[in-house]
Amino acid sequence: MSQPARKSANLSLDSDLVSQARDLKINLSRAAEDGIGRAVKAEQERLWRLENAEAIRLENDYVAKHGLPLAKYRQF
Repeated sequence: MSQPARKSANLSLDSDLVSQARDLKINLSRAAEDGIGRAVKAEQERLWRLENAEAIRLENDYVAKHGLPLAKYRQF
C-alpha cells in the first residue's frame, strides 16, 4: 500500500501540551493528523445526517407505522 502524499502545515499549539507530548515521545505530526482525521470524519457524519434527516425521519415513521419490512423472517 502506498503512503499518502504529505503536505507541510503551520500550526499554533499550546506550548505546554507540545512540551508534554515531546517528553512522552509522541509524534506531533502523527497526533495532529489523527486528531484532524477524527474531526473531519465527525463533521462529514454530521453533515450526512443533516442532508439525510428527512429520509431518516420518513423511514422511522414508516417503521413506526408498519413495523420492520421483513420482521416475520427474523429468527431472534
